[in-house]
Amino acid sequence: MNNAKSPPNPELNKNDAGEDLGQEKTRFPLEVPESPAETLRLVPLGGLGEIGKNMMALEYDDSIIIIDAGLMFPHEGMFGVDIIIPSIKYLEDRKEKVKAILITHGHEDHTGALPYILDTLNVPIFTAALTQGLIKVKLKEHRLLNTTTLNLIEPGSQISIGPFEIEFFRVCHSIPDAMGIAINTPVGLIIHTGDFKIDYNPVDGNPTDFADLSRIARDGVLLLMSDSTYAELPGFTPSETVVDTALENIIARASGRIVVATFASLISRVQQIINIAISHKRSVAVIGRSLVENTKMAIEMGYLKAPENVLKPWSQLKNSPDEDIIVITTGAQGEPTSGLVRMSKGEHRDIRIQPRDTIILSASPIPGNERLINQTIDNLLRHGASVLHSKNALVHVHGHASQEELKIILQITRPKYFVPIHGEFHHLIAHSNLASSMGVNNNNIFTIEDGQILEINDHKAGIIGTFSCGHVLVSGNYLWDSSDIVFDERKSLSTGGILIAIFPINRSTGKMAEPPLLFSKAVLNLENRHEVLDICAQEVLNSIQPETDFRNASKEDLQIFEKILNRHLYEQTGQRPLIQVIIVPI
Repeated sequence: MNNAKSPPNPELNKNDAGEDLGQEKTRFPLEVPESPAETLRLVPLGGLGEIGKNMMALEYDDSIIIIDAGLMFPHEGMFGVDIIIPSIKYLEDRKEKVKAILITHGHEDHTGALPYILDTLNVPIFTAALTQGLIKVKLKEHRLLNTTTLNLIEPGSQISIGPFEIEFFRVCHSIPDAMGIAINTPVGLIIHTGDFKIDYNPVDGNPTDFADLSRIARDGVLLLMSDSTYAELPGFTPSETVVDTALENIIARASGRIVVATFASLISRVQQIINIAISHKRSVAVIGRSLVENTKMAIEMGYLKAPENVLKPWSQLKNSPDEDIIVITTGAQGEPTSGLVRMSKGEHRDIRIQPRDTIILSASPIPGNERLINQTIDNLLRHGASVLHSKNALVHVHGHASQEELKIILQITRPKYFVPIHGEFHHLIAHSNLASSMGVNNNNIFTIEDGQILEINDHKAGIIGTFSCGHVLVSGNYLWDSSDIVFDERKSLSTGGILIAIFPINRSTGKMAEPPLLFSKAVLNLENRHEVLDICAQEVLNSIQPETDFRNASKEDLQIFEKILNRHLYEQTGQRPLIQVIIVPI
């Protein structure tokens, strides 16, 4: 089994002196050779070795197609980062080859990067109706709707793009209109499952289409790429009907307001809440810009059925009796700017949490978000509300296949080669082991991560190299590489504060006109601030030669003074803040 059981050798990440170079520096060479003729290249840009930012490229000769373009949410150490998207440098370097983007379904971890890559890769997008509607909402917000070509695809649709013959098939997931993709290439048939589960009674009434998948796979599958998110979980994933029953019981017992937090794209959950609200004679208000826009779009497209006397704006519902109110909002992952988190902190402009409120977090925690979610739950409990979540009630069923469902797909497709996708490395390993147990040759199983390229021709397959595919961090209107200095500075600010030293110099002579002025934030307390800063200023002044001309001072010249300040401040306080020297002519 290729890379499936052997962990990386830590010695490969050291130089001759034994110094740790870091994985990014040694794994990813700057250049990758062009794909040889009549060879299919599998290029994972995101989603392999991590949860989120799913993006896979298939390359053959002069054509590349992309499957999904998703985002990932930042962890707490990514200061001020809004979202994380894949790096597309590999695609930028081959931009003329990129022909299309195929989207499997409408969740953010499969669509969220689109607004940030379409300026560079302005190619047609192919996807199903609801997914297209969710993408339109996103592109409209980014003013890209009129410049993007969106093509409607239904399950069973077939299209040709360069050397690729593509067919879409229906799969069941936690959102309507989810699809897998079958791609006939010159070297054989590739199947990409997308996110899926096997639910015989889904909310939208459309289970995974085994008959269609069996027909597609009838003549043999060269390569299967399959969802690994819950590959460690034995058995079958429960049906959404279990959640229906649980939510019905909770809402029936609740005496006050009910607030349900979920993903903005989880249209199926919104429909479940509306259906239950009708049976219990409650009204529903949707709060949060993204959720409101998605709900409006889903109603217009017929994916949501919501009577006007049930779905109401908050302005109409806020004065109703508590026992008549259900609120649907975002924030089930503890996102700092979401509706539920603002409510939990008492900062929401419309809603204050009350002791009789029942709060439902209807989502599974994304790995890394647990602390934010727990913090939100604690804050809600401090207001006296009852809080139900995935650890104390069956208020959410995940949308991904467990082991027995993954076995069924392996049994139907019987692939020659297998690549687990969508998951952290331990998920990928578990899925690889599962494929091995189902009879896939160990030498034909490739447990690859982002940046590792797999090449396949008519008689062999192998990992041929790696490329740089780190995170791209979105902060406001800026896109930064994860190694950008701005995030090192933010980390320094968060851990040590900042010291600013202003050097007033004579505009004519370049000589120091006055002693340096020092200002600090988050470094010193009020009691000793002036004393410490005066000592540091005097030490800097003593180190300046009288003939020094600061008019042409280089960055390296100023760093000398930064080091002097650093040393003396550390002697005084034991701290190492970010230090900035600024020259001000007067």
